[in-house]
Amino acid sequence: MTGYTMLRNGGAGNGGQTCMLRWSNRIRLTWLSFTLFVILVFFPLIAHYYLTTLDEADEAGKRIFGPRVGNELCEVKHVLDLCRIRESVSEELLQLEAKRQELNSEIAKLNLKIEACKKSIENAKQDLLQLKNVISQTEHSYKELMAQNQPKLSLPIRLLPEKDDAGLPPPKATRGCRLHNCFDYSRCPLTSGFPVYVYDSDQFVFGSYLDPLVKQAFQATARANVYVTENADIACLYVVLVGEMQEPVVLRPAELEKQLYSLPHWRTDGHNHLIINLSRKSDTQNLLYNVSTGRAMVAQSTFYAVQYRPDFDLVVSPLVHAMSEPNFMEIPPQVPVKRKYLFTFQGEKIESLRSSLQEARSFEEEMEGDPPADYDDRIIATLKAVQDSKLDQVLVEFTCKNQPKPSLPTEWALCGEREDRLELLKLSTFALIITPGDPRLIISSGCATRLFEALEVGAVPVVLGEQVQLPYQDMLQWNEAALVVPKPRVTEVHFLLRSLSDSDLLAMRRQGRFLWETYFSTADSIFNTMLAMIRTRIQIPAAPIREEAAAEIPHRSGKAAGTDPNMADNGDLDLGPVETEPPYASPRYLRNFTLTVTDFYRSWNSAPGPFHLFPHTPFDPVLPSEAKFLGSGTGFRPIGGGAGGSGKEFQAALGGNVPREQFTVVMLTYEREEVLMNSLERLNGLPYLNKVVVVWNSPKLPSEDLLWPDIGVPIMVVRTEKNSLNNRFLPWNEIETEAILSIDDDAHLRHDEIMFGFRVWREARDRIVGFPGRYHAWDIPHQSWLYNSNYSCELSMVLTGAAFFHKYYAYLYSYVMPQAIRDMVDEYINCEDIAMNFLVSHITRKPPIKVTSRWTFRCPGCPQALSHDDSHFHERHKCINFFVKVYGYMPLLYTQFRVDSVLFKTRLPHDKTKCFKFI
Repeated sequence: MTGYTMLRNGGAGNGGQTCMLRWSNRIRLTWLSFTLFVILVFFPLIAHYYLTTLDEADEAGKRIFGPRVGNELCEVKHVLDLCRIRESVSEELLQLEAKRQELNSEIAKLNLKIEACKKSIENAKQDLLQLKNVISQTEHSYKELMAQNQPKLSLPIRLLPEKDDAGLPPPKATRGCRLHNCFDYSRCPLTSGFPVYVYDSDQFVFGSYLDPLVKQAFQATARANVYVTENADIACLYVVLVGEMQEPVVLRPAELEKQLYSLPHWRTDGHNHLIINLSRKSDTQNLLYNVSTGRAMVAQSTFYAVQYRPDFDLVVSPLVHAMSEPNFMEIPPQVPVKRKYLFTFQGEKIESLRSSLQEARSFEEEMEGDPPADYDDRIIATLKAVQDSKLDQVLVEFTCKNQPKPSLPTEWALCGEREDRLELLKLSTFALIITPGDPRLIISSGCATRLFEALEVGAVPVVLGEQVQLPYQDMLQWNEAALVVPKPRVTEVHFLLRSLSDSDLLAMRRQGRFLWETYFSTADSIFNTMLAMIRTRIQIPAAPIREEAAAEIPHRSGKAAGTDPNMADNGDLDLGPVETEPPYASPRYLRNFTLTVTDFYRSWNSAPGPFHLFPHTPFDPVLPSEAKFLGSGTGFRPIGGGAGGSGKEFQAALGGNVPREQFTVVMLTYEREEVLMNSLERLNGLPYLNKVVVVWNSPKLPSEDLLWPDIGVPIMVVRTEKNSLNNRFLPWNEIETEAILSIDDDAHLRHDEIMFGFRVWREARDRIVGFPGRYHAWDIPHQSWLYNSNYSCELSMVLTGAAFFHKYYAYLYSYVMPQAIRDMVDEYINCEDIAMNFLVSHITRKPPIKVTSRWTFRCPGCPQALSHDDSHFHERHKCINFFVKVYGYMPLLYTQFRVDSVLFKTRLPHDKTKCFKFI
């Protein structure tokens, strides 16, 4: 027991201690685990909760860990960054709030101003309406006052004579007929318009004998003539064609006279009648010799002195080109001046003067004094001596190699065919024309044919025989195109021809080309010239040249056009006041009556080249709204006085002789609606703009939903008959100003540039004034002309895609310039700008004027135009060479003149620093 107890105690003491150790170790492990568990679980939750509620802890009573001072929790780096961002955003929000309140205040003030402006606008509208009413009432009162104080003027009532009224008493002899005693002026009042009635030759017996080509050509040109009327009762002049007759038809004089007297409106003596005998061949007979024509005027190519009545009858050119136009490719150029032969002559004399006098007894009875001397033998000997001297290369042949052409007695017959004669004349500087040995034969078809062929190929005619009556001699100054030398001076002809300078020779050749093209070349020109001669003699003004009627395309204008600041900003360039007046037209041309009386000699002769027109053509067009050149050729007629000057006066008005003027924009377009609308919008607010004429060159009409911009001036959309670049220069009747700004639909010009160009054009109204310049150059290897668009100090053309010109040139381009040029423009769809430059330089003998340093005018980003095609420049090369063929010489002139404003700043490449800039 004791042992057991002792063992138990001893064991208990040692074992309990061990158990206590174990138990304490377990408690420590459990506590440690629990502590770690609490730390690892609850501390992140508490930290997360604190961070999420940190922004709300600033409010009173919501701090999680009680009040905090400063930034005790912002000890971590990223927490500090977040705090700084929060503070910055808070400050910006406060600033934005302040700005918002400030802007709201300004908006409120502006709204008040807008309301005030609206009220002012309404008041201004009311004032404007009242002013319009006052102006309308004032105009009405003015018209009433003028009507009360001025008599009513109107054209005189036309009194037509009776149908069978013989009119004036007959003269003692028909040879004494002149206009004052053989022409009935009562049928031709000044305001009649010169109506002409043309008989239908097919209704008469002699009509069946006429040459078919002559009759067909005559009928075609008569139908197209502006003066021809079908109402014979109101006619001023009656025209009948009696020749040329077919071979071998020979109409006896008595039979022809009987048929003439049976004409419905002959009225016993044929007054106010014109009998035309056209000759197509050199051997055309004198059909009207021994025919009593009464008081009727006669127009033919062969006249004896006993037939011809000066200032009454007409000597006309032969009808060589009956139904065809001249082939300009076969006409030699006018340069070089000197050709292979100094002069040439080919002919054979069939009959001498002596034998002619012996046979023509009726002629001998009418002659006074001794028979004339026959100089033909002396002429032959002198010309052969010149040829044998070999001082100059000449060619004279007095015997035809083949059978000579039939001719009249004492006349030098033509040799060979027409083509062979023209080939020889192309090598001749001068062409000798020896008049018939019989002085009573004042003109023959053979001489007229020689004259026609010489002028056609540019050989200056030298007429031996001063008694000759050249075609239209009382109107045309032949001394400017031909030499008329008396036969006794034949020994001095060689000296005379050698003494002419190259400049004089070229001037005569150019004038001869003008006379040939204008008055002799075609059936139209011959018939128009005959009518113009009679009309000018009786002092009736010409009919106004026609304008192209504009077929307007309806369109909607509802789009308010904005103002491109790049277009309207003039910078430092002050070009004058902004035009505030409504569109107004240029003054109308009112010299219709005085032009006929005072300027007709200059109209018929003053021409530097083929189509120089004052009016310069047989139909003498009087431009209805255009000015004409002054005699000096320096400009157009002044329309009114004006105060020019400098400084403040320059900025106060346009100044000059026409201080009040506007221009019309003509814009050609083809199915580029977006580009067109942008270009029209750029014209908004352009000063001095009268209207815009959009030439719609496409057969497809504009889109129906297309809204056109409202630019403050009328926009006229014109529909064309066909797609042609020539439509750009048609004289549309909607163009009411003298100044035209031709501009492409993709042109990009500022307002200040346009205004500056307009001012420059006003100082040179007879020239083209534009922006992009080009020039022509001679290609030595290929011996031809080239078109060049490279940057250069020199130019000879200004592109009409952005250029000012006078409306006068639109008439010339469309109605006077040779049709062959317009045909080539249509063929290539190119070169219309080159053609206009050729025309103006040919008329004025002046180069165009380039303004500003701009070399191109295309808008950036616009679709490519025709000029970007590879064939564009090749076609322009061909155009220039063809135009030179048509004109016979190169009319373009070089210039280094350029007009810039002193405020334009020009930047030139380093290799162009030697360019001259004229200011």
